[in-house]
Amino acid sequence: MNRMNRTTRLIIGAVVVVGVIAVAALAFIWFSGGDGAATAETVSDAVVPVTGESTVFDISAADSEVRFALDEDLRGTRVTVVGRTQDVDGQIAVDFANPANTTVGEITINVRTLATDNEFRNRAIRGVILGSSQDQFQFARFVPTAIEGLPESVTVGGDTFSFTMTGDLTLRDVTQPVTFDVTVTPVSESRIEGSAKATVTYGDFGMTIPDAPGVANIEDEVELEIDFVALPMVAGA
Repeated sequence: MNRMNRTTRLIIGAVVVVGVIAVAALAFIWFSGGDGAATAETVSDAVVPVTGESTVFDISAADSEVRFALDEDLRGTRVTVVGRTQDVDGQIAVDFANPANTTVGEITINVRTLATDNEFRNRAIRGVILGSSQDQFQFARFVPTAIEGLPESVTVGGDTFSFTMTGDLTLRDVTQPVTFDVTVTPVSESRIEGSAKATVTYGDFGMTIPDAPGVANIEDEVELEIDFVALPMVAGA
């Protein structure tokens, strides 16, 4: 009987220890994630290079959105998790007469403000996965290195065209080459609309996703997307 009681106590003790560790881990994720408030303005560090008769456009954050998407099993149901932010900045120099002269400057995204439909997940992203609750990792940066497939000419006013853009994407303190498939519509000489998509593997950026109750089979690949509107740069801005 005493042996059984001792065994029972050991089992109960082990369960309690595991429970305490689990609660502590969840508390760490919650508090390390912060509240998601940006502490610095989202501004690209680099000025876009201008060639030919290009006009410089600024990405309009109010009209744009950056997203990530990946699949996971949530309480036994396969779902697609989507995180969104409008905190994006960058410049595009467009030569309507000679599109080959078009260049794209550094694109900066405040990944601290990425938000999904679940606050615990948001805090896990900020505190553990992206580390964006730390000021030094608040921003992701994409620096284009090559653009391929630009058309020889475009018609302003609805002529949609596609091309690829390769560059260096930095998340946390890791930089990896990424290629985006881009579609652009020059709506007018004062408005450009477009979208860009790429696929990355979060492990390539040194990221790990912590265990969470009810979550399993998280997809390795992450879809990165941006829908953007660009407007002519305001003098002095």
